[in-house]
Amino acid sequence: MQKGIAAIVGPGLVGTDLMYKLLRCSRHLRLVYVVGLDPGDGISRAQAAGLVTSVDGVDWLLNQTQLPDVVFDATNARSHVANAPRFEQAGIAAIDLTPSAVGPYCVPAVNQPAGMNVSMVTSGGQASVPVVAAVSRIVPVQYAEVVTTLPSAAVGPGSRTDIDQYTTTTADALVKVGGALDGKAILVLNPGEPPMAMRSTVFCSIPPELVDDEDTRRAISQSIQQAVAELGVPGYQLRSEPQFDEPRDVWNGMARVAAFLQISGAGDYLPPYAGNLDIITSAAVRASDQMVEACHDRA
Repeated sequence: MQKGIAAIVGPGLVGTDLMYKLLRCSRHLRLVYVVGLDPGDGISRAQAAGLVTSVDGVDWLLNQTQLPDVVFDATNARSHVANAPRFEQAGIAAIDLTPSAVGPYCVPAVNQPAGMNVSMVTSGGQASVPVVAAVSRIVPVQYAEVVTTLPSAAVGPGSRTDIDQYTTTTADALVKVGGALDGKAILVLNPGEPPMAMRSTVFCSIPPELVDDEDTRRAISQSIQQAVAELGVPGYQLRSEPQFDEPRDVWNGMARVAAFLQISGAGDYLPPYAGNLDIITSAAVRASDQMVEACHDRA
């Protein structure tokens, strides 16, 4: 299969980490373009890697004679809302790394949506949705909640403008992809020095009559552990065995299971504490390969 041409729009923290991932491990895409609006570190690194760059953004990209087959949008939610119809009109598939939720949610470890524009949810969504889906495969999940702590040093200005969208989009994906009936997401930026690795705690309500059933508890634990193993991101791990809690009135009489995750990065751009970059950029590369393979199969 001949490799398609890829472009990155938005060479900030996420876009620069993604650049190294695509250059290193994309099976079906050849990264050619990196464009943005500022001549910062991301553009400099792209130039050093021999890529074609511009600080004239999407306008410049869409005026090229050779358009990309796939564009990775790592700007911000507002920009992607504006850019998405332009990519579609140009016939370019878009993989959205902002929390704009323009296209269907894609968590490659759980689903493979069709379409020319797919949303990679958020870093917290990529970390938590597979766990919620793992629990919901065994028992009904009436409510799922994820509390994610990110190192402040790994959250760029674009991501900071999208915090409201981050929590809304993550919660929505817990329902639409994870299988919960209701969801909530909480985000904490940790300014500590030295920076601590990304952590996510995922809570899922489970029927109260099942919490004391050993077979059910074992099946839930095994399903969560399998989901973590199958994600394929080396720095993504459970910090302990899933924890089961008895029903409480404040949980509407439901019992719950909690999974405690730590996500370390591969150090492709920022140091390993930046697991939030690694988990979403790894997912984006995997999603792009799935997208190209699906198009090839249909052809």
